[in-house]
Amino acid sequence: MIEPHSAPVLGPAPGVRGPDRRLTVLLAITSAVTAANVYLNQPLLGAVATSLGVGPDTLGAVPTATQLGYAAGILLLVPAGDSHDRRRLILCLGTASALALAACALSPSAWCLIVSSFAVGLLSPIPQLVTPLAVALAAGQDGQVGRGRIVGTVQGGLLVGVLASRAYSGAFAELAGWRAVYGCSCALTLLLMLVLQRALPRVPKTGAAAYRATLASLPRLFVSQPLIRRITLSGALVGIAFGAFWTTLTFLLQRHYHVGSTRIGLFGLVAAASALASPYAGRMADRLGRRGALAALIGLVIAGWLVLLPGGSSLWWLTAGVLILDVGVWGGQAVCQTILFTLDPATHNRLNTLYFALRFSGIALGSLLGSLAWGDGGWPAVVITGAAAALAGLLVGVLPVSARSRRPARRPVGDDGAARP
Repeated sequence: MIEPHSAPVLGPAPGVRGPDRRLTVLLAITSAVTAANVYLNQPLLGAVATSLGVGPDTLGAVPTATQLGYAAGILLLVPAGDSHDRRRLILCLGTASALALAACALSPSAWCLIVSSFAVGLLSPIPQLVTPLAVALAAGQDGQVGRGRIVGTVQGGLLVGVLASRAYSGAFAELAGWRAVYGCSCALTLLLMLVLQRALPRVPKTGAAAYRATLASLPRLFVSQPLIRRITLSGALVGIAFGAFWTTLTFLLQRHYHVGSTRIGLFGLVAAASALASPYAGRMADRLGRRGALAALIGLVIAGWLVLLPGGSSLWWLTAGVLILDVGVWGGQAVCQTILFTLDPATHNRLNTLYFALRFSGIALGSLLGSLAWGDGGWPAVVITGAAAALAGLLVGVLPVSARSRRPARRPVGDDGAARP
């Protein structure tokens, strides 16, 4: 395994004050709201299909397009945080994503909704920009512990947004219709941007590299070390398993259990246990090592799918399977991030970009594969698809590599996109 680098101790940027408690909470709320915009469409699929007169398999393209857009946004826009004013970037992306949500609310057809959903995903990688901004604001204030506390708070906001979005969108859709969900999210995002414009301080750029050079270095960084390839590809495969479940869950609950959007959305809160378990995943990586921690958590994902198999006829099995699967998925993501951040600190933003771009590409593909499996073979076919993807992620992430492949790259990629001597 590649030896971790020691992270430099950064002082506060000149003229920039560290975040107080209110600003930290505001950044966490920003992560929650913008992350929720990416996931709110899942409980709406049944209602949208009825409203627009299309089949559930067609509407499966809506979350697929959103996740593909999100992956593209992480890949193309997040690296710009190293070469542009992050405050301005966050405000511009938030305003543009609100306009995309308005387009979703006004969509006259399924294809218009699919295109608008892609735009929502593309313009919503704001949590991946907010977290480095919080670190920059916290640098030198309370030392390493203070920065960790602030990052944990902001990341907790993201997870709350993902979990709460399904409950909020499902309940509100049953009360006011699916278009009102998008309209309300548009208004909430615009209001948040107005608050951020007044409250968010300016922070200098973290590096001198040009955006094109930083972006161009991503493929070289991906191929530079086997560890990076294995962790990011494993995350993508587990993402397929995750996307396949949450997209087809709506179809299963409506067809077999005849529940409305409210109860479908509330099912997302069943996964709240993952929010409690995720902080312990990083400790597991320290205690069991990379392969041990990944094996345990991806093994939980596979076990969750096996428990979900009787979920087509038993709500109790379905509930238990959701708990197990989500703890494995979110815990595994925390372990993968912990492993990647043992590498060169100068590459952490790009490692974040690589991991999440592949992760959400996998979720998007899982949404599509899950919808196709549901149309061809029903719930058992979905379970086979999800379990197979998780098993592939386990093999990629855990199987040992050759001694030659374990050697660190001789010339790591620098901030300017060039190989270091």
